[in-house]
Amino acid sequence: MSAVRLVMAREIIPTGPSVFLAGPTPDKSAPVPSWRPDALALITAQWPGPEPLTVLTPESRDGIRAERYEHQVDWETDARAAAGAILFWIPRDMRTMPGMTTNVEFGLDVSTGRAVLGVPADCPNPERNRYLAYVARRHGVPVRETLTDTVAEALALVTGAAASG
Repeated sequence: MSAVRLVMAREIIPTGPSVFLAGPTPDKSAPVPSWRPDALALITAQWPGPEPLTVLTPESRDGIRAERYEHQVDWETDARAAAGAILFWIPRDMRTMPGMTTNVEFGLDVSTGRAVLGVPADCPNPERNRYLAYVARRHGVPVRETLTDTVAEALALVTGAAASG
């Protein structure tokens, strides 16, 4: 197993194999645990190497938010463009993690050939993911229902061994 390094919002985006963790981010107004630490643990366990893998997350290191909203949006756009795979995990909860920005990002990235969509059937509002799953399938984007399978598919994209289906 090779090294996995975490690059957080507004940090320098290195070259080399990378995965961007796209999806709803918990908001301070309705605090819930982030799903990204679980994704990072699965990626670390599954990454076959041999090169180091960079995991790009839009969450801020130590909770320090961007001075300007545009800085955050620009970094996220650049990070998604640089990523070898864009892992969308959408545990949709319209009360705590609605993912409205995620919907737009998915629409922008669906035709890149680098997107993977994870839509858990057991999330609070799975019916709100139906449209995204339909659009994903129309564009040949892999759709998975578990974080483990979504991570595996994203890593297959990065390594060039995608097993879509």
